[in-house]
Amino acid sequence: MTVLRVGFTHISRRLWAGGHNYQRNLFAALNRHCPGQVAPVVFAGEQDDAKEVAALSSVPRVEVVRSSAFDRSSLGIAVTLATGLDGAAAAAFAGHRIDVVFESARFFGWRLSVPALAWIPDLQHRRLPHMFSPAARWRREIGFRMQIASRRHIVLSSESAAGDCRSYYPDLADRVSVVRFASQPEPALLAADPGEIVTKYGLPQSYFYLPNQFYRHKNHQVVVDALTILQARGVDVVVAASGSKDDPREPGLFDALMEDVRQRGLAENFRYLGMIPLDHVYALLRAANGLINPSRFEGWSTTVEEAKSFGVPLILSDIPVHREQAGADARYFGVDDAEALAGCLAAVAQSPGPSIVRNLLPGLDKRVAAFAGDFVAAVEKCVDQFVRRS
Repeated sequence: MTVLRVGFTHISRRLWAGGHNYQRNLFAALNRHCPGQVAPVVFAGEQDDAKEVAALSSVPRVEVVRSSAFDRSSLGIAVTLATGLDGAAAAAFAGHRIDVVFESARFFGWRLSVPALAWIPDLQHRRLPHMFSPAARWRREIGFRMQIASRRHIVLSSESAAGDCRSYYPDLADRVSVVRFASQPEPALLAADPGEIVTKYGLPQSYFYLPNQFYRHKNHQVVVDALTILQARGVDVVVAASGSKDDPREPGLFDALMEDVRQRGLAENFRYLGMIPLDHVYALLRAANGLINPSRFEGWSTTVEEAKSFGVPLILSDIPVHREQAGADARYFGVDDAEALAGCLAAVAQSPGPSIVRNLLPGLDKRVAAFAGDFVAAVEKCVDQFVRRS
């Protein structure tokens, strides 16, 4: 059997934690469930965070290449669009015998000489256009249309996203694969003692966890509004939030939210922990009362998937992809319904039950194996379609 060498570009955890965790879980799943079928090769820029890159290279059978061709550059995309090829990246792919390229938020040109999959996590810019400036919206749209016109095989993370994709881009035909993310953290990431981590961050024994980046569509505001309602009722609930506070589209968003928290007297109820290590994220998940994801839009929520792996109670905004992910195993509230969210938080906080630290659920292997198998199938389909076109 021929091993397909698939080239990935490094995704910064600071800029996009969900994408970084997606890659890390995918590589581990491929190693465990599909050894000898796909060999991941990660191309990282010279300026990329050394610790993040080392974390990926620690996954068995993952090869890492450092090259300045993969440092972020606005000039690079301009040259690619003008010439049809990111020459420096293409040379790196050729030099390392890459059979297939996995494009994530980067277009390598329609003249790329090897098959390419384009990962489109979601079509938020079409569903929620008001969340983007006109320039940002059109940058995304032009990028997607270039990938589609270049006959990329499109990888989506949910049937919900696939429905959107077929609706907006009906000419895709059979060039779409749905690969649902599944999470199974490696043992090293579960070594931290949850009790010690809870103490480290000064949290009470009872708290809810919200590990989302502070982007407008992640909708932290409805959580603050729900805590205000609970405070008025004399119900003391603590929400611990972690993740990047930097949104390049709206730099003042985090500060404005935290000022609102302060003015409402909720500093003890809504606590921002910072951008914390991944093993701390898992420790806090395992000991939490529940996981909150109030997002207005997701392609396939990484935080929900990680919580599912441990059987953490889920409190989710009522959007189609959350229903697809969690089904009946969650409490749902409308994205703007702070009253309903307050009710969910109070019900979970006040429900009797032993204080436990959760471990990975039995039977998780089946879901993770499907993730790896679906990815391999998408790669093979991409290659087959490329060969038939050539």
